[in-house]
Amino acid sequence: MADQAITSPDLPTQSQLGGVELRRRTAGNAALVGPSRDAWVPQLTTAQVAVNPRGTALVACDEVVSYLELDQRANHVAHYLRSLGVGPGSVVGVCLPRSISMVVSALGIFKAGGAYLPVDPAYRDERLEFILEDARVPLLLTQQHPARPLPAGKWQILDVNELPSSNCPIAPIETPVSGNDLAYVIYTSGSTGHPKGVQITHANLLNLVFWHQQAFGVQACDRATQLASPAFDAAVWELWPYLTAGASVYLPADAVRNEPTLLRDWLVAQRITITFVPTPLAERMITLAWPQDTALRLLLTGADTLHGYPPPGLPFALVNNYGPTECTVVASSGTVASNECGNELPSIGRPIANTEIYILDEQMRRVPIGVSGELYIGGAGVARGYLNHPELTAEKFISNPFGSDPKDCMYRTGDLGRCLPDGQIAFVGRIDDQVKIRGYRIEPGEIVAAINRHPDVEASHVVAVGDPAESKQLVAYLVTHSGSTLRYRPLREFLGKLLPDYMVPSIFVLLESLPVTANGKVDRERLPRPDVANMVRDEVATLPHTGLEPRVAAILANLLNLKRVDVNDNFFLLGGHSLLGIQVIGRIKETFGVELPLYRLFEAPTVTELSAEIDRLLFAKISAMSEEEAERMLGTEMASGTDTL
Repeated sequence: MADQAITSPDLPTQSQLGGVELRRRTAGNAALVGPSRDAWVPQLTTAQVAVNPRGTALVACDEVVSYLELDQRANHVAHYLRSLGVGPGSVVGVCLPRSISMVVSALGIFKAGGAYLPVDPAYRDERLEFILEDARVPLLLTQQHPARPLPAGKWQILDVNELPSSNCPIAPIETPVSGNDLAYVIYTSGSTGHPKGVQITHANLLNLVFWHQQAFGVQACDRATQLASPAFDAAVWELWPYLTAGASVYLPADAVRNEPTLLRDWLVAQRITITFVPTPLAERMITLAWPQDTALRLLLTGADTLHGYPPPGLPFALVNNYGPTECTVVASSGTVASNECGNELPSIGRPIANTEIYILDEQMRRVPIGVSGELYIGGAGVARGYLNHPELTAEKFISNPFGSDPKDCMYRTGDLGRCLPDGQIAFVGRIDDQVKIRGYRIEPGEIVAAINRHPDVEASHVVAVGDPAESKQLVAYLVTHSGSTLRYRPLREFLGKLLPDYMVPSIFVLLESLPVTANGKVDRERLPRPDVANMVRDEVATLPHTGLEPRVAAILANLLNLKRVDVNDNFFLLGGHSLLGIQVIGRIKETFGVELPLYRLFEAPTVTELSAEIDRLLFAKISAMSEEEAERMLGTEMASGTDTL
């Protein structure tokens, strides 16, 4: 569906030996993107007020905001920011969760002429301070919370819901932005040990918006969703293509957005027509049963490698997308057909509008079709570079030797891919150590830098382990100073002050020394698998030995990619999360024949507690049976070696 709205890329024949260049130009679209435009995303969003002022813009739980109300609330913010000197070139921090206030703040900053910098309220103080100081933000919009005061600094903290009204009218405000002005800045993990801010301009953003609207046929009657954290660039994609088209954006509750069954039911009930879902969650959702009359027509996914194809009869299209933050969220896109099969993973599609993707070898030469090379991205989506870090910008944003304009640059992704005979791109992997965990791009070097700050750690190495089709965990291998003793919880608490939760390793393995290759690099092949003998723990391990414990422990160890699990180990402290928890629930049903609600796993996360919970369910199940049925079930369980009660 997505590809039908876009012209085919220029693609050489398979016999061409000089390599390929994938580029896509949409007829008429190039004229819409550029500094000559007089309407950018903030103006296009405001224009919806004249079209349908009472039309629904945002829905969050019971709160419904019309386009007129959204515009007036954003004007209120913009007028106040203008009075404080915000204008083109200003970067304003926003520390808010997914909410209507977050959208109002971002649009208000747009209208004032500034760029918004979203930071997750869940970040620890040290990471928040680093980002705000690195970006040199003068202002931080938030909602004051007595239980979590934000760190003080050179920035002024403003409660977006408590701005004075005397000098902040809701009247329209002229937005003084051009295509070259910054629209937003988002920080990504950095290989230098610190995150780095990606600068996206209004021209970059507008290209994404127009491509998205044309490719997916977005109309005012559409209902879209906003599920991603505001600090994740997918949130940009979830908002502005719809709010500039007069469509409605729905924000589900946190309890819904990460649980496949609940999210499916919510999407159906709200009659959502287009949604973006991170890859691991999408892989689960396409396996669910869906009503054929669902309003959903497009499920967009991305941020990680897609490992499965949609089953025949799925009542909506699955669209796989690829793109680094440095190229405005999406660089390539393609519908995944249910009849595709074989050993190939689903492709990442073709370049989006006004985008070029080059697949090059180490000498910067184009490789032939079918040959792997590094992906370089050029075109309208390429960011301005990294905020306040020209040396990093020069390293990753390089002059485009294939462009017609000497000023053209392209972004070196560090990803490997190859061109398929039909012009689609197969994603191969990373050329360096960068990994993705549940959609978040992570540089292990940043985690290593944080671990090495611990006074008892001499050296460390971080890897991602596990089946990428299901879930990965971060494992840290540590060498401590002589005589030092580490404990699990204090170590995680130490790292929690330096890193966001998704970057804190789930498992810590103690080594006498890191194994190295002949050239001095860490030898990953010789890193041992985590088990109860080498892991950092808080207490002496107690192996499962009674009742259901051995089988429950085996289920958890298998899903967590561990050799063994202690009876007192907490599933979530070993790297488990809600998506992996769903698989635990499924394995328990297959093994024991009982339905365990997901919330009970949160309440009983250890082997001992979980075994007791399964025992309780089995007892209730048997008690409800006839004597003959109970004897038959117990006989089957005993034959299979399960000690049921």
